[in-house]
Order: sequence, then structure tokens, then C-alpha cells
Amino acid sequence: MPVFTCRHSYNNITDMKDKKRIIILIGCIVLVIIAWASAISTTGAAERQLSLIAKAQELINDGIYIYAVPLLEEAAGYNSLHTLNAENKLKEVYLYLIDNRGYARRYTNLLDKQMSRKDCTADIFMEAAEYYISTNAKQTAFEILRNAIARTGNSEAADMYESYRYAYEINRTAYDYVTAIYNQTAVVRQNDSWGIANTDGTILIPCLYDKTSTFSQNRVIVEKSGIIYAVDGNNNRIALASGMVVDFKNLSENRVPVLIDDKWYRATGAFDIGENAFEDLGMYHDGYTAAKINGRWGVIDIITNWLIPAQYDEIISDELGRCYAQDAVFARSGDEVYLYLKGIRLNNTYQDARPFSDEGYAAVKKDNKWGFIDTEGNIKIDYFYDDALSFGEHLAGVKIGQMWGYININGRLVIDTVFVEAKSFSGGSAPVLTERGWQFITLIEYKKGATL
Repeated sequence: MPVFTCRHSYNNITDMKDKKRIIILIGCIVLVIIAWASAISTTGAAERQLSLIAKAQELINDGIYIYAVPLLEEAAGYNSLHTLNAENKLKEVYLYLIDNRGYARRYTNLLDKQMSRKDCTADIFMEAAEYYISTNAKQTAFEILRNAIARTGNSEAADMYESYRYAYEINRTAYDYVTAIYNQTAVVRQNDSWGIANTDGTILIPCLYDKTSTFSQNRVIVEKSGIIYAVDGNNNRIALASGMVVDFKNLSENRVPVLIDDKWYRATGAFDIGENAFEDLGMYHDGYTAAKINGRWGVIDIITNWLIPAQYDEIISDELGRCYAQDAVFARSGDEVYLYLKGIRLNNTYQDARPFSDEGYAAVKKDNKWGFIDTEGNIKIDYFYDDALSFGEHLAGVKIGQMWGYININGRLVIDTVFVEAKSFSGGSAPVLTERGWQFITLIEYKKGATL
């Protein structure tokens, strides 16, 4: 019995192995058949595509585009060797018929289909971008080009993006004067009265006041008929200065300089007056401001520690009173301007300078021309311009001859010199002086939340 059992088990094992071999063999045969059928199908599809494309081309040659459409749409529906060729022919026909109802959508749908493929090349993205630029849909074009750069790294797509990304719109509202932008708003003057406008040109605080500070933390300091008080974003009075306060400057970081008995004090936005008195004060930015004492200027922090001792004729500030950004400050002594970085004076000297903004290079003057440096004093854009502003959001206003335009961080003029005056970009917008008055220009790309 034991011998019989062993032989029986052995036979079973042998049978199982034979069955596995047969199954494997059958599987291989099936795969060969499928591959063969697929090859035949692919060959058939390719031949069918060529036939459809050829027939469509005959119609195109005769100018009968409308009848070429269904042939090319069928050809493009195959997954074969000539699919891309069929799609490209189809796009040409769609563009010819683009003014007919529905063909613009067919064209853009086909572009979307091509751009969604993992192996999509940069030329498809650029074709799509060119179409959207031609139809004035520049925001869509910018998104496509950014996608092209991210996915392909193509330099031509990057160059195309750079050449178009500074397109702008000019807001219709014009003012008598506009200050530099702060907190996405600007102080504006209309009919000899002051208020606050958003960077799209719309009024936030009506132009009703004799004087207006910058808008910060939902409040602005105003003066009307000799009374100084604070209003909120809805123009409601929220604080009143004491009668001792006779003047004020710009509000930022909950600090506003106020004038009492010919001395400047730091006050909060609610008019809590500090103890320290100065001969003059600037506007706080990044925790520092210019301060004057004993006839000399220096830089103090929020608790009046001196970052730069009061020993200079001037601390270079912008029109709002800001002097400090990126840990850098310019100080003037006589005819020379020095650069300070983190409170340490560097060796470089200049004829003049503009303060750094939160990013980018500062404009400096040498030999009566303006160029740009980084915070360590390295020249980044050579001395070429008749006047210049420091960079804001990778753009800098420059004056060439009598007119102003903007350069990018590489020194390329990207917004033509067509403005009588210009101010720095902030939040994608910049105040410019046109023949109509002061208006805001806004980069089209920025409207969709892109950063520069």
C-alpha cells in the first residue's frame, strides 16, 4: 500500500505540472494572438488615418474646409502613428473656421487635450498661449506659459512668458496727485482735498480732508478744519487727538509722528503719546525709522534704541518717510551717501540713493547717472539712467530722457517710457502720471494672484 500511494502522488504531481505548462503555453499563444491582432489593428488604424488625412487635404486644397472637419476629427480619434499629424491638420482647419460658431471651443478643447498629455512639447503650450494672447485672454496665456516652463523647462517658453508678463491695464480714475502705495492703498488728492484710494483706482476714504496719513490697520489719521482725528475704513471717526497735537505724519506699525510744541513725538493710532521728543521723525518700516536730534539724523528702533547714531546730515527716505528695508539704510554726510547693512557702514559711497524696498535692488547715483546695487553694495545694473526708483516686486521705475518706464530685475525695459512720472510697484500696481493726471496701472497677470 505505501508503494501504491507514493506512485499515485507522484502521478498527480506530474499531471499538475503538465497542466501548468499547458496553461502557460495557452497564455503565450493568446498574448501572441492579441499582439498580432493589435498590430493588425494599429496598422489598419494608421492606414485609415492616412486615407482620411489625404481626403481631407484634397478638400482643404479646394478650400472646402467645412467638409474636411469630420474626416480629420475621425482621424484624430485613432490612437496611432499619425494621430498628432491629424490633430495638427484639424487645428489648422479649426483656425480657418474660427469665426464660425463653436469652432473656437473645438480648437481650445483640442489644445487642452494635447497639453494634458505627459509628453506634451513646449511648442503646443506656446501655440495655445499665442492664441489666448491674440484673443486678449492674457491671464490664461500666462497660466499656460508658467505650466510650460514648469513641465518642460523650455527656454523659448520662458522667453515668451517674459516678453508678455508685464502687460498692464490702466485704471480710468485720475487724481491730481497720488503718493507711493502702502498697504495696497495710496493717499490721493482730488479738488484740493485728500483721501485714500485702492490700487484699482476706487476710493476707500473720500477726498474730504485737509491732510491724510497712510492707511494702516484699518485706520487713517486725518485733519479737517484744524481738528486731527482717526477714521476707520468706513470713514467713521474712531479716535480724537488732543488739542496739543498740531500736525502729524504717516501711520504705520501702530506708530504715527505727531507735532506738539515744535517737537515730534511717537503716538499710537489711538493717540497715546510717547515720552521721547525729537526734532523730526520718519515713518516706521520693518521696526525702524529715521529720527533727528541735536540737528543730526540717525535711525531708531521701535523702543528708541539707536541702530545708527544721530551723526548724519540726512537719512535717505522715500516720500512716505520710510528709510529701512532688507536690513539696509542710506545715510548722507556732505556730498557723500553711505550704505549701512545691519547697522554696519560699508565702504561704498554714492552721490545719491533711493531706499531699498522689501525686495530687489536699490537705485544709486554715481557720475550723474543712476544704477542699481544689492544690499552689500555690489553693482547689479550699470549706471545708465537719468533717474530711477528702487525695485519693488522685481520692477523699477527708470527715467530715460524726459519720460519714465520700468525695467525688470535683469535690466530689460519691459514697460516703455511713456509716463511723465512714475512710482514703485506694490501689489501688482503702480501710480503713474499721464496726460490725464495720476492714475494706477495694474499688471494683468497679477489680477489672478500671480507673484512677480
